[in-house]
Amino acid sequence: MAKNILISDPTLRDGNHAVRHQLSRESFIAYCQAAEAAGVPIVEVGHGNGLGASSMLVGECRLTDEEILTVSRQHLHNSRLGIHVIPGFCTIKKDLVKAIDLGVDVFRIAAHCTEADITDRHIGYVRKAGKEAWGVLMMSHMASASVLLEEAKKMESYGAEAIVIMDSAGAYFPEDVKERIATLVGGLSIPVGFHGHNNLGMAVINSVTAVQEGASIIDGTIRGFGAGAGNTQLEVLVAVFERLGYSTGIDLYKILDAADIAEKEFNPVAPSISPLSIVSGLAGVFSGFAKPVARAAQDYNVDPRDIFFGLGKRNAVAGQESLIIEVARDLAANHAQKG
Repeated sequence: MAKNILISDPTLRDGNHAVRHQLSRESFIAYCQAAEAAGVPIVEVGHGNGLGASSMLVGECRLTDEEILTVSRQHLHNSRLGIHVIPGFCTIKKDLVKAIDLGVDVFRIAAHCTEADITDRHIGYVRKAGKEAWGVLMMSHMASASVLLEEAKKMESYGAEAIVIMDSAGAYFPEDVKERIATLVGGLSIPVGFHGHNNLGMAVINSVTAVQEGASIIDGTIRGFGAGAGNTQLEVLVAVFERLGYSTGIDLYKILDAADIAEKEFNPVAPSISPLSIVSGLAGVFSGFAKPVARAAQDYNVDPRDIFFGLGKRNAVAGQESLIIEVARDLAANHAQKG
């Protein structure tokens, strides 16, 4: 009997990074309809950094959270509606209450991989409201397998019904995934998932490795739309899992149709592994920093690759965009002194 893999599709959330959070109402409708037709189990929507994140600091979204959730809910009937939640961006009284009222099914409560403590109240609130809550550990390459397990156990104790680790920088190789997923599967009593990025071209094989080590939830976006070099490419993932004998419940032909629709609707150029994305993966820095790093490099006349490696040395994480300018300014000052 084929092992069932639950696919969660953050195209309309992580993919929003790829277009600076400017996905239109029409894009949300078109992709929700296509994903629904293909049988995608969970469709995650919103600003690239999640519920409540639209701001000058990380980018203003074209649509409000309420508009996104309302239009998505209207066009998802069998597919469940998911959102990404980072405490700090997302408040309980304002944002979570509204999302629950608007019919969100799956709340993915996320924190930096060593800061699970901040998710306690959000996970508890969602569970008390009778909704499904998962714990998400971002930038997971920055913690060892044993530390990830400790943090995941905290989320499990708060009420999380699954744990997903994110390779936010696209820094993993299969052996890295194998160690971490095996440790989590062996140490938790809830399902484990994996969210890959493709900076080093490893997203699909890393996702397959995760499943082989016991993960039962895998994230993938259509055409790979996502931050930086993009995410694990969903239509490729579905085809590979089908070839390997795993069941996703997704119709292959219809998800291929969805890929054509998305490419025309979202962006004429799908994410690719650019030279800067490779450096981002090597430096272990969040993929979504690529565009602001490029802008800062131009403003300060420094090499964007140096900025990425500088951010890596400072262990920069999502939400610390101000460090980009700081690193660029320091590099420029050093160049001036040497000049």
